[in-house]
Amino acid sequence: MGSPVSQRVEIARFCTSRNWSKAIRVLDSLLSQSCTIQDLCNRAFCYSQLELHKHVIKDCDKALQLDPTLLQAFILKGRALSALGRKDDALLAWEKGYECAVHQSADLKQLMELEELITCAKQTKTIISEDHVMESSNQTVPLSDSGLQKFSENNKSSDTSELSRKLNDTHEMYNKSSETSEIHTKSSDTNEIHKKSRDAPEQRCKLSEEPKRNSKIFVTGIPKTKSISLDFRLSRGIAQVNEGKYASAVSIFDQILRENPTYPEALIGRGTAYAFQRELDAAISDFTKAIESNPSAGEAWKRRGQAQAALGKSVEAIEDLTKALEFEPNSSDILHERGIVRFKFKDYNAAVEDLSSCVAVDKNNKSAFTYLGLALSQIGEYTRAEESHKKSIQLDPNFLEGWAHLAQFYQDLANPIKALQCLEHVLQIDGRFAKAYHLRGLLRHGMGEHRNAIKDLSLGLSIENSNIECLYLRGSCYHAVGEYRDAVKDYDAVLDLELDSMEKFVLQCLAFYQKEIALYTASKINSEFCWFDIDEDIDPIFKEYWCKRLHPKDVCERVYRQPPLRDSLRKGSLKKQDYVITKQKAMLLQAADSIGKKIQYNCPGFLPNRRQHRMAGLAAIEIAQKVSKAWRAEWKNSSKSLAKNGKKVRRKEKINLTCQNRGGACSTSSSSETSTSYGVTEDRSSGRSLIPWQDVYSLAVRWRQISEPCDPVVWVNRLSEEFNSGFGSHTPMVLGQAKVVRYFPNYQRTLTVLKTCIEEMKNVNNKTDNIIDLSEDGKLQNVMNAETCCDLYNVVGEDFWLATWCKSTAFEGKRLEGTRITLQKMPECGFDFAIRTPCTPSRWEDYDAEMGMAWEALCNAYCGELYGSTDFNMLENIRDSILKMTYYWYNFMPLSRGSAAVGYVVLLGLFLAANMEVTENIPQGVQVDWEAILTSDPNSFVDSIKSWLYPRLKITTSWKDYPDVASTFSTTGSVIAALSSYDD
Repeated sequence: MGSPVSQRVEIARFCTSRNWSKAIRVLDSLLSQSCTIQDLCNRAFCYSQLELHKHVIKDCDKALQLDPTLLQAFILKGRALSALGRKDDALLAWEKGYECAVHQSADLKQLMELEELITCAKQTKTIISEDHVMESSNQTVPLSDSGLQKFSENNKSSDTSELSRKLNDTHEMYNKSSETSEIHTKSSDTNEIHKKSRDAPEQRCKLSEEPKRNSKIFVTGIPKTKSISLDFRLSRGIAQVNEGKYASAVSIFDQILRENPTYPEALIGRGTAYAFQRELDAAISDFTKAIESNPSAGEAWKRRGQAQAALGKSVEAIEDLTKALEFEPNSSDILHERGIVRFKFKDYNAAVEDLSSCVAVDKNNKSAFTYLGLALSQIGEYTRAEESHKKSIQLDPNFLEGWAHLAQFYQDLANPIKALQCLEHVLQIDGRFAKAYHLRGLLRHGMGEHRNAIKDLSLGLSIENSNIECLYLRGSCYHAVGEYRDAVKDYDAVLDLELDSMEKFVLQCLAFYQKEIALYTASKINSEFCWFDIDEDIDPIFKEYWCKRLHPKDVCERVYRQPPLRDSLRKGSLKKQDYVITKQKAMLLQAADSIGKKIQYNCPGFLPNRRQHRMAGLAAIEIAQKVSKAWRAEWKNSSKSLAKNGKKVRRKEKINLTCQNRGGACSTSSSSETSTSYGVTEDRSSGRSLIPWQDVYSLAVRWRQISEPCDPVVWVNRLSEEFNSGFGSHTPMVLGQAKVVRYFPNYQRTLTVLKTCIEEMKNVNNKTDNIIDLSEDGKLQNVMNAETCCDLYNVVGEDFWLATWCKSTAFEGKRLEGTRITLQKMPECGFDFAIRTPCTPSRWEDYDAEMGMAWEALCNAYCGELYGSTDFNMLENIRDSILKMTYYWYNFMPLSRGSAAVGYVVLLGLFLAANMEVTENIPQGVQVDWEAILTSDPNSFVDSIKSWLYPRLKITTSWKDYPDVASTFSTTGSVIAALSSYDD
């Protein structure tokens, strides 16, 4: 741009012609080379002529950091504060400047000016413009929050409704000053632009004396030079944006750019107007041109970053915002914006760093505090997260988003009382805040209160009638309580919506599958509950796609669809008598509620769900009744044989080790077909009665399926041919940088187990199942020294997995494949550290045999001399046998989901059948399925669980007085009514 001397000549020329924008650009260049006090003040003065008052304040603050007694800076800062309406702050600035001046040898003219300003401010609380500064009485109006929402309202996620903050706290659309981290001494150059401006022609003074100047008379008394006209139009364009008149602003900037197509200030202004109109591609184009014209235009970098963020281009947004920070390293605006983008990009650690820096600079930034809380929660810093959320609402008790985020935080941690309190507070502030109704509906759904959830979701939809999350969830709630006409209506509404994100597309796919299941359930409503059989009746391909949330196109072409709702409802709908609570029903429901709540995990992330508790209790009682009947029949047969032969006849093994992959469920009976009635079958060769182990667990599976239709709970071996390639579950502990609240407590133990397995195996498998040898170059020692996922990944060098193992009881010396512990590098950042349980045919056969043997051992133990015993000590072997079978079930994980709940429900039922009842809940922090998964020996698992479970058992036979579950709740409709009646 030329030598410093020539640049200063240019500055003088630009100021004389009132071309303040170009003067600022030259001063930017000078300040990037050497940060001098006078140049900061000169630039602040130029900013004041363009009414960019917050830029004035920033430059004055920088100058005062270099010289705390600089009167010129105090004067300019006070004027800027006054123009922004901050009269008291302006007075404080001038008083501080005056206090400094009277204690030193000061410029008397400036001292007198300060004294006059203070006197006038105290007397009238208004600022009288001085002749030597041209100051507009019009103030720049900050861009409103509503304008901001137009810029960001379509860029929302499932957890938050405000994903893009305001473009800039100052809302001024010009390039900011270049800064250097190194502060130089005061320049020897004595050219003082501000002093020259005081000697300007009298015509300039007239401008500052206009009391109510507007855009039409802005240039009164000024020669109509091109530069004056340009700055005037630029200022008017800014005003139009600030007032939300974006089309008018674009028109003004268009006129400027026709004359000067590369004028950066106009490009930034028009780009900002485009951004607020959601024309983000056009905005980015303008910001890019502004950067090409003036690479040091920090404002253009920032605004382009914000527009990139609104388009979801996180990488590009972070790059632009990082560049903007080079020009303004301590900008709370940019730190705030980059922190939010990094949060959305799932770089939570970096987001915490940015947002922490932001609130250190701007202690009143409520949005930064609430996003800091969100980021801290993701990395498991729950105490700090709660403090940050609370700080945001302390700053503004009416901050709706802050309250909503705090409610979501408590819900994620499974603290429903506090979550509900926050949501109720939100609705007291604004009864039409739709997100609060959605969150409360989601919370109540998670607690099993489906009817109450419907009420909240309906209120939310009365405000936002096309909210896909509310529609889908309400449809699922209607589905669960048996109101199928309304369920299908909501599912159809979801399918008809136009979508704008992948998350919403997944909900639309699920709505297709859920609608089909609703139609199927409606057709079974008046049939016996045992005929409700998703695993048998629903096409394997349909179930496959449902579990995997795949596009239903192929399903529509290949799978028989359910009949229309009118045909299903012709067969019946829920009847009034289904909801009539008889004495027998009341007795069962009371017992079920008491027994079923014992399945509750007392761990973060696991909401107490009354509907699931009731389901578990009813299922456990039915299992106890059916198993007890089978055991009684077996005991009678054994007793007859003993009486006939004078000695006990050894029970005959009748385990079929072949597994029907695509036929019926795997069976341990001599028949390859599954008993659809789940009754007792007879082994004719021995005269003994049998009930296959799958039938015992299938009782619980059916209850789990009907209790929450949102969950695709199916037997994995009843899926399509994909079963042969190993369909399996995926349970992450770490996902990227996020610590999964439910499962991260198992992280350290899982990492230790993985390292132990690697040490023994001396290899791992990569993602294509090839073996990676780790026996050389000290890799095994590095594995054992690894403390984090990153350490371990660096040793192996690529994605990998390794399976745990289970000691077999059925086959001596055999080890079964347990759970695969996997470590994968995420595309964005961090790792996916998870357990995955593949269910291949060979693995299924192994566990089918193991489960059959464990079931056989339990039946043998109880149906002999111990049958009917109420001696707690005598039943120790029975207890151990139940736990061993549970151990193999958890390592088997044969369901697409719900294996943990089903396993513990069956455990409760089997203990009841053996006259033992679990009287207390699972201890805090214990997840029984993980105890089994991370233990290689069933005996070790038994020892671990019995230490707390057995003291919680009591001998009881009272359950035998309960009415029969299968006959009391005989139809599918009566079961649904029983699960839905408590929250009427």
